[in-house]
Amino acid sequence: MRRLFALILLLCCIGYAGATVRITGFCPDPYLHDDADEYIVLSGNGPLDTFSITDGKGGFRFPCGTAINGDLTIARSGQAYRESHGNAPDFEWLDSSPDIPDVIGGRPLRMANANGSLMLYDGAVLVQSVAWPRDVKPREGQVHYLDGGVWDRRPLMLGQSHFAPAEFRNVTVTTFVSPDCSDELFSGVVSTASKEILLNVYEFSSPSMGASLAGAHERGVNITMLVEGGPVGGIAKDERAALWQLNRSGIPVYAMMSTKNVHAPYRYDHAKYLVIDRRAVLLASENFKYSGFASPGTTGNRGWGVLLEDPGLAGYFSTVFTLDLAAPSTVPYNGSSGPLESPSSEKRPAEFSPMKFEGATVKPVLAPDTSDQITSLIASANMTVEIEEMYIKNETPLTLNPYLAEAVNASRRGVRVRVLLDSSWYDTEGPNDNDEMVALINRIGATEHIPLEARCANLRVSRITTIHNKGVIVDDQKVLVSSINWNSNSPQFNREAGVIIDHPGVAQYFRAAFEDDWNPAVASPEQKTDYVKLIAAGVLIVLLLVVWYRRHRT
Repeated sequence: MRRLFALILLLCCIGYAGATVRITGFCPDPYLHDDADEYIVLSGNGPLDTFSITDGKGGFRFPCGTAINGDLTIARSGQAYRESHGNAPDFEWLDSSPDIPDVIGGRPLRMANANGSLMLYDGAVLVQSVAWPRDVKPREGQVHYLDGGVWDRRPLMLGQSHFAPAEFRNVTVTTFVSPDCSDELFSGVVSTASKEILLNVYEFSSPSMGASLAGAHERGVNITMLVEGGPVGGIAKDERAALWQLNRSGIPVYAMMSTKNVHAPYRYDHAKYLVIDRRAVLLASENFKYSGFASPGTTGNRGWGVLLEDPGLAGYFSTVFTLDLAAPSTVPYNGSSGPLESPSSEKRPAEFSPMKFEGATVKPVLAPDTSDQITSLIASANMTVEIEEMYIKNETPLTLNPYLAEAVNASRRGVRVRVLLDSSWYDTEGPNDNDEMVALINRIGATEHIPLEARCANLRVSRITTIHNKGVIVDDQKVLVSSINWNSNSPQFNREAGVIIDHPGVAQYFRAAFEDDWNPAVASPEQKTDYVKLIAAGVLIVLLLVVWYRRHRT
C-alpha cells in the first residue's frame, strides 16, 4: 500500500512539473451587464486535449486536437467579449457566436465577483489554482494577471496597456524648463516636423501652441491630437475654444472619456507628450497652456521638459499613442467657440535656456505600466536625491507615499535627500497638505538624525506661479522627467508618461534649476525669539515671587 501511495504521489509530481500551461489572466467582474464578457487567459505551449478548467461547480475542457502556442483567451460570451474589446476571443464557453469555437462544457462555469476560484487540471492532476480574495483582491473592471509567478504586481484595469520596461541608448536630449524656455522649445520643435505629429496631453488651451500646430498642418504635416475628456472640473471654456479652432483648421481632436456605456481604461489621461515624425519625442511635466508654456518673458509654472531624439524611443511612444487612440472610449471632440486663454501679464526674465546633450540612456516610464521604476530609481541612490513635486500625498495617515518612503529609506543609509513642494494657497491652506508634509518630513529627519530635509517653495522670490513639476534627480547622474504626481491614483490608475535619463549633463542642468528654486525656499522655520513675551513672562514671575514672599513672611 505504501509503495502504491508513493507511486501515485510520484506520478502527480511528474504531471505537475511537466505541465507547460498556466492560467495567466482572468477578469471575473467586467463592466458589462451580467458580466457576460468575463474571460480567462491561458499561456503555454503544447496540446490541450487533457486540460480542463473548473470553478468547483461548473467547467469546461477543450476539443480534441486543440493546441496552444502562446496565449489563448476563453470568454463566457464571444459576442460580449468582442463588444468590450473590439476583437474576438479564441474560444467561448457559452454558445453565442457562430464564428467563435466552443469549448466542451457540462455545467456552465460562472466566475463569482467577490469570492471564487479557478482550478486548472491536466487530466486528474491539479496543475494550478487561484482564489479570490485569497490570491487577488477583487475589484470591478480589474484584470488579474500572473507575472513572474506573482499575481497582480500592480492594478490592471480593463483596456489598459501592459508595456514592459524598455531602454534606449545614445539618445540626444535637449533639456528645457518652464516658464523660462518651454514655449521657445515647443514652437521650434513643431517647426521642424515634416510628416506627422502625434500629441497626447491632459489639457490644451494655449492659442500660441495651437497656432504653431495649425501652421505645421498648413504645410502638410499630419497631426492627431488626444486630450483628456473629463479633467478635474471639466473641460474649461478656453480649452473648448482652442480645440474648436484646431478642428476648424483641419486637425482632428479626440478625447478619452467615460460614458454611460463605455469605461475609459484610465481615470485620467494625464500624459503630456508629442511624437514628431517618428524620430523624436517632446515630453514634459506641464500641460499645454500658458501656465505651462509661458509666453517669452512672462511667468508661469515651474516644470521640466525634454526633447528626445531617437527613432526607437519615438516608435515606442508612437505605439503607446496608437493604442490609447484606439480605446473604445476615445471619441472625436469638436469643442465650441468662445474666448481664448490670455497669457500672463506678469513679467519674469528667463534664467535658463535649452541645452543639448549627446549619448544619454533613456528608460520610458509609463503609468500604470512601469511606474514602479521610480521606486527603483530612488532606491539606486548612493549620494543625493533631489525631489521637486507639486505635492506629495501619503497612502494613509499611518502609511507614507511609497516614493517618499523609498526616499526616507535612502536617507537612512546616508543619502542626502531634499524635497521641495509647492506653496500655492491650494496646496497649503488645507489641514493636510504641503506645509504639513514638509513638517512631517523634517520631523522624521530631525528625530532619526538623518540627512532628510523638506521645504515649501518661495514663489514670491522665484516669481513662479506654481511648482507643477514631478521630477527627481539622483546622484547628479539620473533624472526623472514626468507627469506622474505623488499620490495613490496617478501611478496606479492614470495614463502618465515620463522618462528616466541617465546622463550627468542632463542631471546637472536640472540640478541647477532645482537649486534656483530651493535656495529661497522656506523650510519649517524655527520660531524667532519673542523678547517682548520673555520680558512679560519675567515680570509676571517676579510679581508672583513678591506675593509669595509677603504671604509667607507674615
